[in-house]
Amino acid sequence: MPDSLVIIPTYNEKDNIERILRKVFSFEHPFHVLVVDDGSPDGTADIVKSIMKELPDCCFILERKGKQGLGTAYIAGFRWGIEHEYDYIYEMDADFSHNPEDLIRLRNACANEGADFAIGSRYVKGGKISNWPMNRILMSYFASVYVNAVLWMGIRDCTAGFKCYSRRVLETIDLSSIRFVGYAFQIEMKYKAQRLGFKAKEVPITFIDRQYGESKMSMGIFKEAFWGVLSMRFMKVRPASTS
Repeated sequence: MPDSLVIIPTYNEKDNIERILRKVFSFEHPFHVLVVDDGSPDGTADIVKSIMKELPDCCFILERKGKQGLGTAYIAGFRWGIEHEYDYIYEMDADFSHNPEDLIRLRNACANEGADFAIGSRYVKGGKISNWPMNRILMSYFASVYVNAVLWMGIRDCTAGFKCYSRRVLETIDLSSIRFVGYAFQIEMKYKAQRLGFKAKEVPITFIDRQYGESKMSMGIFKEAFWGVLSMRFMKVRPASTS
């Protein structure tokens, strides 16, 4: 059985989903993909299902009713990936802001370079951002500065959403205790993994702003991250129960 599952959350991604799936399935390394769709009214799920008929052994979908948030989509995907015993489980956007070519490099960091989870990083040497306005670059960069000032994580790109986890990281984190859904979700997952003793490696990537579809970013997501980081400073981190 292939060892890698890529989780792609979607909401109204009909312009991107077939292209991103076919790109992932074109690689020599056999990646499987689980799309977690939150009731997209634009037919995203129908496109995925048509590809599933063609590639039933490597393309899968979880359909949920209504927009339930990025964090809960990934948690649902993590649970599915653990249940199906994938060794490496990835987070990746549908809109090509994350280059699928980098999946191999993230896997290599975990499989061959000693990392427990790998982060596609915009802010380590070799990392870049393309097509973002300067104000958004600065907001993202200083968000990571703020997170490190509060949580002392030592990760340059704390809000990064392109990641590879080894399965034991996700089995150890108490996924039912994850509180946040946006940027703060990405921070919380990294913070809890580190607090539980897992080793991170940042892999430089070029982040490219989406060309098709609409961004899901909102001021509410930024507010959640700002206040959420403060609350994380005082949260207790315990592993999932094994009983």
